[in-house]
Amino acid sequence: MPYTVIPTSLPEVLILEPKVFGDARGFFFESFNARDFAQCTGLDVQFVQDNHSKSAQGVLRGLHYQIQHPQGKLVRVTHGEVFDVAVDLRKSSPTFGQWAGVVLSAENKRQLWVPPGFAHGFVVTSESAEFLYKTTDYWYPEFERSLLWNDPSVGITWPIQSEPLLAAKDKAALTLDTAEVFS
Repeated sequence: MPYTVIPTSLPEVLILEPKVFGDARGFFFESFNARDFAQCTGLDVQFVQDNHSKSAQGVLRGLHYQIQHPQGKLVRVTHGEVFDVAVDLRKSSPTFGQWAGVVLSAENKRQLWVPPGFAHGFVVTSESAEFLYKTTDYWYPEFERSLLWNDPSVGITWPIQSEPLLAAKDKAALTLDTAEVFS
């Protein structure tokens, strides 16, 4: 198997560790193969869009989701390190409002599967980070929503010592009790 699948505290959010082949020249790994992804995870998804961002240390992006056209995301870091978080926003789920977080880095080469119906975000813990992710649906800005990164009712333990750098939309994000969520 090209991946080792590691469960998180949220059963549907999965960590994928790729099989990496390395020697004195460097390394090689297959970052995505649809057949192997389906076999390892049991998921039948089609990715339609790839996104790439670069952020400085202390930048927090998220917690984002689309209320219509929800996106599943397969996320990874190619440079630097982030603390990556998924929050279950499915009202009917037994884990509604709960979160899972994992360190993703260029060094550990881990990926995180964030299913549709979850908010997603990350904070950069290294000097900078480049973040790549695949999505199962297209971006629709009119349906994009943000859950407040420090909502006390969710209680995410972010590994930061000071106030993060936020986009205006993330500063204006809603708390879980007022945000639109999935049924």
